[in-house]
Amino acid sequence: MIKRPIEQVQSLKLVKRPIIALGEAEDERIVQGALGAIELGIADIILVGNTARIKDQLSNFPAAPEGTLEIIDPADAAVTHELANLFFEKRKHRGVSEQDAHTAVQDPLVFATLLVEAGHASGTVNGAVYTTPDVVRAAIQVIGTHPEASMISSCFLMYLPDGRAMVYSDCGLVIDPSEQELVQIALASAGSSTKLLGQTPKIAMLSFSTKGSARHSNVTKVSNATKILNTDHPHLDVDGELQFDAAFVPEIGQRKAPESSVAGSANVMIFPNLDAGNIAYKITERLGGATALGPILQGLAKPANDLSRGCSASDVTDMIAVTILQGLHA
Repeated sequence: MIKRPIEQVQSLKLVKRPIIALGEAEDERIVQGALGAIELGIADIILVGNTARIKDQLSNFPAAPEGTLEIIDPADAAVTHELANLFFEKRKHRGVSEQDAHTAVQDPLVFATLLVEAGHASGTVNGAVYTTPDVVRAAIQVIGTHPEASMISSCFLMYLPDGRAMVYSDCGLVIDPSEQELVQIALASAGSSTKLLGQTPKIAMLSFSTKGSARHSNVTKVSNATKILNTDHPHLDVDGELQFDAAFVPEIGQRKAPESSVAGSANVMIFPNLDAGNIAYKITERLGGATALGPILQGLAKPANDLSRGCSASDVTDMIAVTILQGLHA
């Protein structure tokens, strides 16, 4: 059985706990999830926001051990000037003035993300209140893409009731990826499978067609992306185009794609567009009884992750653990 992210972090027995910055610390779920991470011993936490309102939220819970929790208010923090200068240097080429930068860092989301870029935190998790575009925009503007990545995508970790785990991508960000973007999504998702699940990726490039059973430009896009992956990244075990049943069910995979090493045993599912991916992960979660963790951002230079606005406190704790793993494997 695949270990969940929290279990993985605990098993590492880190000498120094990573620091995670949370920019929505006036939300009860964020505070409770942060305290959960501290209690589990996986992270120290910086809560960013109005000090009085954060303390009011904290008063509803047992106090965290000394030295594990810090509150930083952008309005009067000693580090605010440093972060404003950092934001200015990063964005002045886009016409941002020094005054604009000082105004921008008053936003707790921007502030928390800057804490990561400046090295004061190992990663950040937001999205319980902010929208996904807000979270991604801040991450791109402040942290930027990894040198080996050409785009930002997302994935979900799907934990199935039978103990198996899979990566679904992209289910939260890229609406209609091109052939090359599908290639980049597959590469990033392979990395997520290795780093976050500890398993060798077997990548299925999904379609409504299996090995030419249907003809359409959407099918061609997937099959072409598969060819690029097989040519440029021969070390990866990837096949397509495959229907989901051919990728997932061994008997059907053997019947529809008998020569495939992926069919029937795929653990990384790459969807052809956001419609398919978003619908699929929610069906898998709601009808299939799977646990979905994400959306997890892929391709950033440093860890920053998104939450669903319908998240629970336990979801926050889980995503803190995911963010720690990303930082350890960066």
